[in-house]
Amino acid sequence: MKVLSSKLSGFVQNSSSDNSATPTARNPNRQSGQALIEVALMLPILLILTLGVIEIGRFAYVSILVGNAARAGADYGAQSNLQSADSTGIQNAAYYDFAGTTSSTTTKTNGQVYTNLTVTSSTSCGCDSGGSVVSAGCDSTTNPTAGSCVTGNWIVVVNVTASGSFTPLFQYPGIPNPFVISRTASIPVA
Repeated sequence: MKVLSSKLSGFVQNSSSDNSATPTARNPNRQSGQALIEVALMLPILLILTLGVIEIGRFAYVSILVGNAARAGADYGAQSNLQSADSTGIQNAAYYDFAGTTSSTTTKTNGQVYTNLTVTSSTSCGCDSGGSVVSAGCDSTTNPTAGSCVTGNWIVVVNVTASGSFTPLFQYPGIPNPFVISRTASIPVA
């Protein structure tokens, strides 16, 4: 037992007397600047990554709004043949879906202004025969057989194209400012 206690006391003495291994043990007031240098080097990279994520998110948001506006206009036009020719109604449906309103004086529900959106609509007609559509003129002056098909069913499709602009927060080389986003939706008329 005496041998074990003398070895333990020697270990304690050796470990307490050897303080040269750690820099703070030699000089307790000295601070290391390594962490500060690492933060200084990484901060610009992290800021650029954060700005990139923000810009991609903003672009995705506007892109989704433009696509939804095109689908809303096409949904309005697809309700009947009369509504498929109502370009003002199709535009208003797309404007409302894009900005939450068709008036520039009321508060926007999603932060967008409807005047930043351009909406065009058209109809196309043809004979649907087993999933493949053969185009034909929609009106009887250009197509005397409009509304009837030898094989298949007569189909009218409303096509709505919505175009909006996305303005990035900063000017990036090679990317136009503003950036035009265009989406098209095509739905058969019921």
